[in-house]
Amino acid sequence: MGQDIITEARNKAGGNFKDGYNCAEAVFLAFREYLAPEMSPDTVKLVTGFGGGLGHAGCMCGALTGAIIALNMVKGRTSHEEPRDPAYNTAHEFHDRFVGKFGSTCCRVLNQHPFDTPEHLKNCLKITGNTGKLLMEFLQEKGMYKAGE
Repeated sequence: MGQDIITEARNKAGGNFKDGYNCAEAVFLAFREYLAPEMSPDTVKLVTGFGGGLGHAGCMCGALTGAIIALNMVKGRTSHEEPRDPAYNTAHEFHDRFVGKFGSTCCRVLNQHPFDTPEHLKNCLKITGNTGKLLMEFLQEKGMYKAGE
């Protein structure tokens, strides 16, 4: 595995978060560059409401949802006639890997600090960057991304 690209992915996701994007947007934007550079960066607006565990509801971690959206750039379908199992299986497998790394998928379990406090933002930065790292490792392991392609 290319450690440089893994570190770069972690830093891009974390950097996007530091720049003011929420966790879901940060991961999505980093991987849009890798997986679908032809896609307009404006598509980030489709991801905004996933931040804060679905709009500060504290449910599904936004970094995880951003990662699943990124995986759908590779495994998603464009017609109802196509099978959905490739996307479902990939999402499930990454979900399980995320749980193995972080222990939960629930935003309020992963980060118990009040939203938008310095402590909360620091913890989200770590989760967002490490989700970028985890996702790039996963993509490379599964042959869904090779550096330089």
